[in-house]
Amino acid sequence: MRNNSSDTSVLSDMNTKQTRYEALVKALHADIYRYAVWLIKDKAIAEDVVQETFLRAWKSLDSLKDEGAAKAWLITILRRENARRFERKQFDTVDIDDVAIEDTVAHSEDTMQQREIRKAIASLSEEYREPLTMQIIMGFSGDEIAEQLDLNKNTVMTRLFRARNQLKEILSAQIQIGETING
Repeated sequence: MRNNSSDTSVLSDMNTKQTRYEALVKALHADIYRYAVWLIKDKAIAEDVVQETFLRAWKSLDSLKDEGAAKAWLITILRRENARRFERKQFDTVDIDDVAIEDTVAHSEDTMQQREIRKAIASLSEEYREPLTMQIIMGFSGDEIAEQLDLNKNTVMTRLFRARNQLKEILSAQIQIGETING
């Protein structure tokens, strides 16, 4: 004979978990996806990694004790999921008939500027690039970045300062080169 109170308790626990999970996805999916696209540079793969991230989050949702740390927790899961992609051997093959040649028509000025900024950020060393992107894209505070990267907050703040200065130098040099060529 079944125990109705234990069945009710199990259903209540499952409903609570489902509610927590749905709130987590609703609040953080856009940020996690944006970070994934930046990290992976391919929207389709980013979508897969985000889906895997939230699947793993569902499985271990009970281990999340502090709701305020949910974003950092999901970023950690996402970074690990992305690393797992490279552990499994993947050979991408493409049918030559399906390859489209990119149109070389000039893009809008905004797109060009965004591309130059992305290139400039990508050219920074990892120790400067990662905290900067975590701040810019994910909106993490210095404390949150320090916790994520297991660094002292002062170290993070110094790296952010240096990253911004290096970025200014790179972009200023590009502008000067452009003026020399065009002017």
